[in-house]
Amino acid sequence: MISPEFFVETLGKHGIDFFAGVPDSLLKNICAYIADHSDSSHNIITANEGAAIGLAAGYHLATGKAGVVYMQNSGEGNIINPLASLTDKEVYNIPVLLVIGWRGRPGVHDEPQHVKQGKVTTGLLDVMGISYEVLSKEEDQAASQIAKAADALKRNEVYALVIEKDTFSEYKLQNIETNDLTMTREEAIQAVAKALAPTDVIVSTTGMISRELFEARAAWGQGHEKDFLTVGSMGHASQIALGIALNKKDRRVWCFDGDGATIMHMGSMAIVASKRPANYVHVVFNNGAHDSVGGQPTVGLKINLPAVAQAVGYSSVYSVSTVEELKSRLTVLSSQSNDGPIFLEVKVKKGNRKDLGRPTTTPIENKQAFMNNLKN
Repeated sequence: MISPEFFVETLGKHGIDFFAGVPDSLLKNICAYIADHSDSSHNIITANEGAAIGLAAGYHLATGKAGVVYMQNSGEGNIINPLASLTDKEVYNIPVLLVIGWRGRPGVHDEPQHVKQGKVTTGLLDVMGISYEVLSKEEDQAASQIAKAADALKRNEVYALVIEKDTFSEYKLQNIETNDLTMTREEAIQAVAKALAPTDVIVSTTGMISRELFEARAAWGQGHEKDFLTVGSMGHASQIALGIALNKKDRRVWCFDGDGATIMHMGSMAIVASKRPANYVHVVFNNGAHDSVGGQPTVGLKINLPAVAQAVGYSSVYSVSTVEELKSRLTVLSSQSNDGPIFLEVKVKKGNRKDLGRPTTTPIENKQAFMNNLKN
């Protein structure tokens, strides 16, 4: 393994010290090191990966230097447009160093949602004409690879370093942002799920929220046919839920969203509001963190998400921060079954159980059970 300090300092020796992106579990150690050792103008956690390319482009235009964009390989889809139409040598010829966590690498066991992305990770770079290397786990070799990347950046090229599992040694985030909230996300999810009517269904976003919902059903001895667990495609659960709500008007559809996922594609809220689905409830469990990938902060608790929902046209907007407030609001919502779209922010503290499991059904099994339930 190589140390996060070595990686970041070696980049610095080549004049590379601006970072932007979306945290990834394979990159959590370097993301933590960067967060502790860079000021807020040199490390920006963006809404999505495409936005990070834009930031890096602006940084280059202002300074003449190249920035680093870090991401999980699932974010490659979000960067294809700005790479092809902004940074490409046939357009503006802007250098960017991509640091990509390689989830689902062929031959390495991973969760189902990462398998396809793992297979096409390097192929997408090839198609885009982006040179890359898989970063070595030996520091001397890694230093040579970083030097090679720096030379490419000097030629105004986009270059990628692809990061395998266990490339970086452990580094714990020191400057941890905390909040004084007392409600856990898991107890909030359980409270909402228990309050649903028998015909209601849930679309839950990727990460901890789907995992905690799955475990709640299992603990209660229930099936999972009422829940669509969106294990991938971060930020799109609200539109999946909208597609269901518009075509199953006799069912109340609850979207269980996270603050990071909501912010990633916040424009989707405007589309939900514009379609006026009366049977739609958008619940955002907001802890101000990307909990699934190391607890890196979001701006979720620094902005007014309910005000955004109100501004784009949700029918009713609420925010709660205690279990008592949540249960009281759920009682009221039960009488508003045809008054959507409704937005409910549930403020919760960071973190999760260390023994939290993962869904034991496959995505296809989950899809089929959910679709069968919708037919009834």
